[in-house]
Amino acid sequence: MTDLPRRHQRARGPAPVRHGRLPRRRLGVSIVKLLACVVAVALVSSVSVAAYAVWDVSRSVKHGIHLATLPGHTAIPQDIPNVAAIDGGVNLLLAGTDSRTGLGGIYNSRDEQAASTGEGNNDVTMLLHIAQDHKSMVVVSFPRDLMVRIPTCPAPDGKGTVSGSSKAMFNTALSRGGLACVVLTVEKLTGLAIPFGAVINFNGVSAMSTAVGGVTVCLASKVKDEYTTPPLDLPAGQNTLVGDEALSFLRSRHGVGDGSDLGRISNQQVFLSALARKIVSGGVLSNPIQLYALAKAAVQNITPSDSLTNPTTLVQIALALKDTGLQNMVFLQYPAVSDPDNPQRVIPDEEAASALNDALVNDQPVALTGTTGRAAEDPTATGTPTPPATPTPTDSATTAPGDAGSGAPAPTSGPVKLPSNVTGQTAAQQTCTKGNN
Repeated sequence: MTDLPRRHQRARGPAPVRHGRLPRRRLGVSIVKLLACVVAVALVSSVSVAAYAVWDVSRSVKHGIHLATLPGHTAIPQDIPNVAAIDGGVNLLLAGTDSRTGLGGIYNSRDEQAASTGEGNNDVTMLLHIAQDHKSMVVVSFPRDLMVRIPTCPAPDGKGTVSGSSKAMFNTALSRGGLACVVLTVEKLTGLAIPFGAVINFNGVSAMSTAVGGVTVCLASKVKDEYTTPPLDLPAGQNTLVGDEALSFLRSRHGVGDGSDLGRISNQQVFLSALARKIVSGGVLSNPIQLYALAKAAVQNITPSDSLTNPTTLVQIALALKDTGLQNMVFLQYPAVSDPDNPQRVIPDEEAASALNDALVNDQPVALTGTTGRAAEDPTATGTPTPPATPTPTDSATTAPGDAGSGAPAPTSGPVKLPSNVTGQTAAQQTCTKGNN
């Protein structure tokens, strides 16, 4: 699938969005911000809890006053509270906006402001589902060009509602009715209840990638894209991406796979899995300085739902994934096929989407049987992917499927093997990006 330039995609809601003509101005939001919640704020240990708590207290006090001490006296250290993992499962939606409003820097140029202002479009949207027993995690990426039903949503200003559409591009949900509208759209699409959400902008990408010392990704072939800022010209092999170069890699569409948004999703999953591996097994968890910088860069660039305004909630969600394991962390694209009414758009693949939705609602782990996607390949693959380890059933009392954040873990009957046209990978798979050259 290839992308068409945006034309006449003005929102009906109170926050209009302007779009530039060139494809380079609509490459979507940085996935790194999404990783800030999915990985950096999710894949943490007790070490990072301390770093996060210290950072949160320091940011809460806007102007500090230094207190003198008497000779021979020292300040009494305060214990950091012991925070436990959240009870039960989690459904958290991350909507990445392409808006340049208020970002400053290079985004203050006339061309950048013409590309998108106001609320922006949700050009990258991910759903994080953590199982109630914390043994598995699924991150679902929704194609920007997915044609779906958008329900009637509350107006962002709290006054009245914004009319829905029976069929519209998924990435217009944010500009129509804000984060609440994106959440409602995904709830209608999947059948899940989603109590947590956040809007992420792509300012501060350099700080995010630098905070972990760069992310090393594998390229099966060179990646060249003159439409990104800065332009990309990466050789085949291992490349450590830091700062603006990491941003360009994650925003690149023309330089990876077949040049489509679906290809970009699988490229982002190559980066996601590499970042997850570094945080889990590359020393980030044992480095409070890196964790502090990563958490700070993440939180400064998100607008959370009111259910996420308490930092303790973020830490509790993070701790839910402490012992999940890379092989049980699955990144996948919501299954879609070409729209018969417009070959430049896609619609949900009803059979595959139903299998995925049922697994999510019933809180079952999933196993991929398909490929890694249009812009990714697994050089070690010899057949179908290895299913994730089967979580051990529990005799504890259960809660209703999809009831995030409450109740005891629900027993599962093993991973659900998704249809082969569902693409993605686990965090354990060391995949490589395929260039579009």
